[in-house]
Amino acid sequence: MMPPRATRSPDAEEGPEDGPAEAAPPPFLPSAAGTLSAARRAAWRGALGAALAFLVGIAWHRGLDLGTGLVALLAILIGGLAAAPRRGEPVPRSDAQASRGRHGLAEALLANIPDPVILIDRRSLVIETNAAARALLPSLRPRHPLSFALRDPDVLDGIETVLRTGEPLKTVYSPRVPTERTFEVQIGAMQGGEAGRAGPNVVLFLRDLTSAQRLETMRVDFVANASHELRTPLASLLGFIETLQGPAREDAKARERFLGIMRVQALRMTRLIDDLLSLSRIELRAHVPPTQGVDVAPLARQIVDALGVIARERGVAIALDAAPGPLPVLGDRDEILRVIENLVENAVKYGGEGGRVEVSVGIRPAEESRPPQIEIAVRDEGPGIAPEHLPRLTERFYRVDAASSRQQGGTGLGLAIVKHILNRHRGRLVIESAPGEGATFRALIPALIPAHAEARGDAKSVAAPDQGQATSRRPI
Repeated sequence: MMPPRATRSPDAEEGPEDGPAEAAPPPFLPSAAGTLSAARRAAWRGALGAALAFLVGIAWHRGLDLGTGLVALLAILIGGLAAAPRRGEPVPRSDAQASRGRHGLAEALLANIPDPVILIDRRSLVIETNAAARALLPSLRPRHPLSFALRDPDVLDGIETVLRTGEPLKTVYSPRVPTERTFEVQIGAMQGGEAGRAGPNVVLFLRDLTSAQRLETMRVDFVANASHELRTPLASLLGFIETLQGPAREDAKARERFLGIMRVQALRMTRLIDDLLSLSRIELRAHVPPTQGVDVAPLARQIVDALGVIARERGVAIALDAAPGPLPVLGDRDEILRVIENLVENAVKYGGEGGRVEVSVGIRPAEESRPPQIEIAVRDEGPGIAPEHLPRLTERFYRVDAASSRQQGGTGLGLAIVKHILNRHRGRLVIESAPGEGATFRALIPALIPAHAEARGDAKSVAAPDQGQATSRRPI
């Protein structure tokens, strides 16, 4: 008598929406109680069926007697004991269990790949993703079309090409929101699709090229900008050196005057290089948002105190108005300090002697689709800025009055640094100015509000001053 096949345990059945197993078992289970007991029950059922068939045949021909019944009972015992697997004997797993184990192994491999990986079928429905892919594309959903989350035509056309030809290809995916990033997408066909479905699945592997591209851009920009801006001070230094080596060799008074000018030009070059390097470092990390909580109010007080000496030398008074309580944001402490320092220093330099600089820090309530924001506002009483200059103020080396800027020691990079820092913090810069009415620079950064306070709607607000009809207001 042939031993019957082991039937599949009810526990091993898996619906189409069941999740993956936590730990994939090996192909054979040496002592799995559920599967072993199911195999034994199947063996006894097979032996009983065979014995009943034997009794029916005997009864049909010559009737039943006590000896025939005992023989049938003995056959049942022997068949059941012989067919049932022994404890410790390997029991073959069902197809569903094997598939479940392979699924768990695939998930474990995907989870340990740091780059985004997406597996789709030939209908472009998402089969599996890893954590990096879900972080990049939060709209990814299993059994939903990939185009719901990734709408790049080059990638979608590439998938169609791979499905048609079976050959792998590479393309570029460049999302612009929330920050500009660049990925190289490798698209390949993967054989072994689900049973009953013709054609291969497709796997997308996204490699982040953002840092490499930013590094290359930083190198090119640094060479171009440095060579342009350093040309003038270097020419001045060479001219003074030639003069000191020639006609003014013995003129002590001229030597002292020229050495002072040379020192100013050398310091200007030093500031320029420092600002260029700082801007390049900020751009390199622009796609990585900060994760640490920072209180803005103490930083504003620190900058106001540090620049107080320079302001008094120029006859400028600095006033600070900070809202009570903590004003936290997700930010980089050094970069937020740089934002406040650049805005206050610009107001002191270009606000005019004998003027007043007002620095205020507070919470701006949620408006439109924006959450509550921490506002750092710096207002001066200078000559103001014409409307046509406002959109270009954050460009590198753009100056409203180039001569005045160089005389004040500016490099033309201060507001560019502010803009890039705020971009990294998912914030924005708003400039309000009108000729003859001074200027107000507002740095807005999303506020870090605790969950319990956000649930109550407990966010203090700071009323923005009325700027009047003549004020030009441009978000940068």
